[in-house]
Amino acid sequence: MGNYEKIVYERRGRIAVVTINRPDRMNAIDPQPSAELHEAWSDFRDSDDLWVGILTGAGEKAFSAGNDLVAMSAAQQSGGASTAAAYSRAPFGGITRNFECWKPMIAAINGYCLAGGLEIALSCDIRVAAEHAQFGLAEVTRGIIPGAGGTQRLPRTIPFGPALELLLTGGKFDAAWAYRYGLVNYVLPADQVMPKALEIANTLCENAPMAVRLVKEAAYAGRNMSLEDGLRFEIEQSKKVMATEDAKEGPLAFAQKRKPNWQGR
Repeated sequence: MGNYEKIVYERRGRIAVVTINRPDRMNAIDPQPSAELHEAWSDFRDSDDLWVGILTGAGEKAFSAGNDLVAMSAAQQSGGASTAAAYSRAPFGGITRNFECWKPMIAAINGYCLAGGLEIALSCDIRVAAEHAQFGLAEVTRGIIPGAGGTQRLPRTIPFGPALELLLTGGKFDAAWAYRYGLVNYVLPADQVMPKALEIANTLCENAPMAVRLVKEAAYAGRNMSLEDGLRFEIEQSKKVMATEDAKEGPLAFAQKRKPNWQGR
């Protein structure tokens, strides 16, 4: 779909599959793939017939090695306002900031998931990793910092102590470590990563889409609220979902002993 050069955007029924397509560059990100990713994910967010998204990288080596440091260095050396504008035109990786989407998004991590690549994965909701995947936020070893959400999302995803150590040292860790600390939901042989991501996506598509989105919004919003405020927000979400056609369809399908026919409204 679309005239993309550095990503592939596919629709598979209710599921959108977005692939960073720069295997020769370890699926590194420069302004063009960021802009293309932002456009594709915006289309996914705004399309009523798409309910779940999957993000992965082309090839067998990398999900994404993060910012294309070669391109970044060349841009720094050339200077000019146009360079800064290019890097700020779209959020890094398309989804790391200024992008709100309550549809579930799955990262299928098929290899190296480093620096900005990890920040993109952290912007997804469910993460499935290959056994050989390697992770890390090594920006401090290059004189920069994680600037696409790493300093904020990693400590919200794993315990603060290990997160801070990784951020300060720029250390790497493997898929087993990521699973042990809850960064990824599954660790599987490489050839099972995308099938598992599709399995999860299909399971999600069996649920009422509006209910799924309201649950996701409530869970994320609640992290920044007191328990009492979170419970009040949950009640508001419940009122919203009870006003949908799907909230009537679910109990009716149960009573009639059939699968529900969700309308997404």
